[in-house]
Amino acid sequence: MPDIGPVLGIEGTAWNLSAALFDKDLVSLYSKPYMPPQGGIHPREAAQHHATFMKEVIARVMPPSGKIAGVAFSMGPGLGPCLRTVATAARALALALDVPLVGVNHCVAHVEIGRFATGARDPIVLYASGANTQVIGYLNRRYRIFGETLDIGLGNALDKFARSRGLPHPGGPEVERLALKGGYVELPYTVKGMDLAFSGLVSAAKDHPAPLEDVCNSLQETAFAMCVEVTERALAHAGKDEVLLVGGVGANRRLQEMLATMCSERGAVLHVPDRKFMGDNGAMIAYTGRLMLGRGITMPPGETRANPVFRADQVEVTWWDGGTVQGARRAGEPGVARGAEAIVRVGPDFVEKQRQKKSYRQPSLDARLISERTRAEARLISMARRHGVPTPVIRDITADTIVMERIQGPLVRDQLSGENMYLAGKTVGRLHSAGIVHGDLTTSNMICRDGQCFLIDFGLAQVSGELEARGVDLHVLFQTLESTTDNHAALKESFLKGYRAECAFADEVIVREQEIERRGRYL
Repeated sequence: MPDIGPVLGIEGTAWNLSAALFDKDLVSLYSKPYMPPQGGIHPREAAQHHATFMKEVIARVMPPSGKIAGVAFSMGPGLGPCLRTVATAARALALALDVPLVGVNHCVAHVEIGRFATGARDPIVLYASGANTQVIGYLNRRYRIFGETLDIGLGNALDKFARSRGLPHPGGPEVERLALKGGYVELPYTVKGMDLAFSGLVSAAKDHPAPLEDVCNSLQETAFAMCVEVTERALAHAGKDEVLLVGGVGANRRLQEMLATMCSERGAVLHVPDRKFMGDNGAMIAYTGRLMLGRGITMPPGETRANPVFRADQVEVTWWDGGTVQGARRAGEPGVARGAEAIVRVGPDFVEKQRQKKSYRQPSLDARLISERTRAEARLISMARRHGVPTPVIRDITADTIVMERIQGPLVRDQLSGENMYLAGKTVGRLHSAGIVHGDLTTSNMICRDGQCFLIDFGLAQVSGELEARGVDLHVLFQTLESTTDNHAALKESFLKGYRAECAFADEVIVREQEIERRGRYL
């Protein structure tokens, strides 16, 4: 890091007003959180709190000399009134001190301070906070989003449940405390490929008649298992060997334990920063702002503005040249491959797919998912094939294993081309026309040969005539392309050309996918 001097960082995207001074290491950090008297965060009240205590918070971290190299502030995503209050203070201070001003993406700052605090090199990141839940990986100067919540963030989900049961804000710590005393009851589990959703889970938990401790335990077990599953899928797809946990919900010990178990079973390393760097804090803004300032990234004070829907993948990461498209894959037993969910044994003309128990998941939940997904996969593979979709032929099925025809050929992931993506588009168009949604539509689940694209791994597939479900299917695929190749725009167009050729309502699905892409995750 260039020796440019100390940078002041101001964080205030939501409930926590925090400032820090970062030189070659953290110099000082002070926070003054807004605590609502009841209920959740009220944006205007939080902004008024920030305005009231801004001078005090900044004064607590400024050096006695008053000399700093620059001012960094959280530009977004976040609550509009809070962001504008912070931006105004940062602009005024930069002008008064005649120093550069740096607008920082809040999500990227979580990742950067996590890398700094743990020494993680090129990890898959689970970012779990109040308003955001994303699985992120670095590629070609951007933090690409492998998957994310399709509705509310994990922390907000816990808070909504807590409010419904009269628990104090923030709800996460109280839910964690009560969960230690509880047993397990069944709740909805919603993973859609690389994305997940928490609204149905929260609604079911609110109304569940079981003792509160049992519901808290089950809410955690279910929501955290969803997050770990998507993280594991990204880890397997990208071939990386590190996981970094960041965000305020990351302080939960059960979530850390589940991730550690998954990483241990996959031979990966889990990195968890010190607690003071987990939640929203000024240190992450000051540190990331210093990285950016060291590369000459500043903004004129007159152009300072808040961006409530500022996404991590919109930021060009010019201060880091690391990262890989796909990390090195460790060699295993010949003829045996390990995916995110199953061990696949390959014979001369057959493939045996055996779903593996997940030690991080609650046992009855794990058994239910294995059984449901195995049966559904076999049924929907056969149904898709009857409708002209190239799939393997099913030969045998047990409670956790499917034996099927071996489809010879390379995965599309390993041979990305316009021709292959066009074939993939035609196949998915035919699948959607048959009323089937794949549920895990990634380039790891496609094999192209002889002018056809075969779909494999129907473990998350479902019968659905909804535009939303089909739009999510495409969204998952497009996220996968963006996270693994810099040629994603052209490949996406090739796919859509093939998709339109086979699906009569393709344009409606494409419009819905675009709506899903535009949805702000900071809710």
